[in-house]
Amino acid sequence: MNDSPTDLPAPSHASAAEGRSSAATGGRRTQAERNATTRAALVEAGRTLFSTKGFAEVATDELARAAGVTRGALYHQYDGKAGLFAAVLEAVEAEVVDRVARAMEGAEDPAARLVAGLDAYLDACADPTIHRITLVEGPAALGWSAWREVGHRHGLGLVEQAVAAYAPAGAPVEALAHVLMGALGEAALFVAAAADPAAARQEAHRAVIGLLQGLGRGSGGEPGSTTDGRSGRT
Repeated sequence: MNDSPTDLPAPSHASAAEGRSSAATGGRRTQAERNATTRAALVEAGRTLFSTKGFAEVATDELARAAGVTRGALYHQYDGKAGLFAAVLEAVEAEVVDRVARAMEGAEDPAARLVAGLDAYLDACADPTIHRITLVEGPAALGWSAWREVGHRHGLGLVEQAVAAYAPAGAPVEALAHVLMGALGEAALFVAAAADPAAARQEAHRAVIGLLQGLGRGSGGEPGSTTDGRSGRT
């Protein structure tokens, strides 16, 4: 397959969308606005195609058609398929971290915040789109180091803050945060691969809670869980 950045005619729906946007602003769209519209369309198309077909099975022509732009526009904005995938991964990781952070905000103490964050993360990773892009396609498309760097850039700070608030004085917070990040990823993969995801969810929850309880000994409060694998539920 020829992957060179050759322009192809954009589908008519792209022109219609641009026309509506242009009319809404009196016909005066800036280059920055046009670029932002193109990037958003490409990321949306990439999110759909990468999560349903996989990175390796999606062609640049297909991405461009789905976004309603030319291949040249794809290469101009993201320098090709890998660059677009990286942008999709960044967007999805940011979405996951936002969901986790919002869940943790409502918790009343450090232990409860950690458990709320665990629940929110496992919930997010149960979404097939999020799971495939962040945990399956990510390392395959970008390589392990680049994929890990994206995940840590978005989530490690939040995990470090939660661990620092919960761990006893003198605990190696940075190392513990890295260990917990790894445990969370493996927990999500374990659940997704299980024949019985609901039962696996309970087991994964209990396993991570066990790690946190070991961390919290001496901190004045340990996280707990109920029989359905969620804090505060019966």
